[in-house]
Amino acid sequence: MKIANEYGGVYDIKSNTDFAVKQITDICDNIGPRKPGSPEELKSQKFMEEQLKPISDKTEIEDFTLHRQGFMGFIPFTVCMGVGATFVNWFGKPLIAFIMCILAFVPLILEFLMYKEFDDFLFPKQTSHNLIATKAPKGETKQRIVMVGHADSQFEWPINLLLGGLKAKLCVEVPAVVGLVITTIFSLICIFAGHGAAANTITSARWFFVLFFVIGCIFVPFEVSFIFFQSWTKSVPGASDNLSGCYVGIGTLKAMQEAGVDLNQTEIRVICSGSEEAGLRGAKAYARRHEKELKDIPTVVIGLDTFRDLEDMAVYDRDLSGTLQHDWGAKHLVKNAAANCGYDLKFESIYIGACDAAAFEQQGIPSTGFAAMDPAPADYYHTRNDNPENLRPEAIEAAIEIMIETCCMYDKEGLPKKD
Repeated sequence: MKIANEYGGVYDIKSNTDFAVKQITDICDNIGPRKPGSPEELKSQKFMEEQLKPISDKTEIEDFTLHRQGFMGFIPFTVCMGVGATFVNWFGKPLIAFIMCILAFVPLILEFLMYKEFDDFLFPKQTSHNLIATKAPKGETKQRIVMVGHADSQFEWPINLLLGGLKAKLCVEVPAVVGLVITTIFSLICIFAGHGAAANTITSARWFFVLFFVIGCIFVPFEVSFIFFQSWTKSVPGASDNLSGCYVGIGTLKAMQEAGVDLNQTEIRVICSGSEEAGLRGAKAYARRHEKELKDIPTVVIGLDTFRDLEDMAVYDRDLSGTLQHDWGAKHLVKNAAANCGYDLKFESIYIGACDAAAFEQQGIPSTGFAAMDPAPADYYHTRNDNPENLRPEAIEAAIEIMIETCCMYDKEGLPKKD
């Protein structure tokens, strides 16, 4: 499909979509899975840099340090604390059991839900990288738009592979957390009711204490299964999540270059970040390192993350497990651009997880996320099924079209304002 806009360019979206699919396939076939901070992650970024050089004014690769297993490495500890608390409580130590429950929750909340670098120092260091390409406007640079996708791919989630995303969530992940909550409540009841020795509750006819313990035991297998939530060695192809996001950014810049279109006052920056799957570590490192530069002129950041399920294409209103509100102007910029392209996009929230845009929003830079991914999630999510054969080019094509319009609208009008 070829489109034109008021900037006078004719953009060949279809050929750039074909280009994106071919390059994603090449990376998956010839470089392979790209765990955070791995040589393969860097090799893929160098591969993409060669494609960005002819269509940008400058490319660079910056390194940063991370502890990739910190993000999910707490799982065995949390499982041991939760399961142990169930039995410690029964044998008359509810206060100790309650403390164990709190210790189980802390890394779960801070690392997995809030993406804090809480326990990272406990794990080995690696070096990861961010690839950055910059395209200057034809006039004075007065503002900037950043498109960021991530080059790494996640360690495989075997339970998602076995059951599918939604079933894994409902049959394993949710029950495991519910079991920990029940054990915590059981501990508190034992403390406040004065029944420190739960075994004695049988003789005192406190059947509901016994019931709580039995229910807690029912959930123990679900909690134990959480240890197998993630592989610690095998990474996935990551074709849709998130080489598709990287190539939406690259394809947007390439289509504009081929159409001979330079923005009037807006610098375009494309970032292929590293180690997003290790807790947004690349985006966090970049946003912290470049905070002053990003705030010296008006800057908006669009997080591009997984373009496969066109029917679920959406702009992210909330991020970081629902705790972070994205900028009003940023999210309406993308929504309005999509409307100009004939797409009525919904605002959605990431209730568990985050995208790279959250790292920039946390630094006070107007940001939003943009994706086309089944929120269930789908069975390809973080599994070996996320391969080139499972790509859906129509979602990538729509995203490139929308991002071209987003860049042009931002150049002409800036961010939308509330009435």
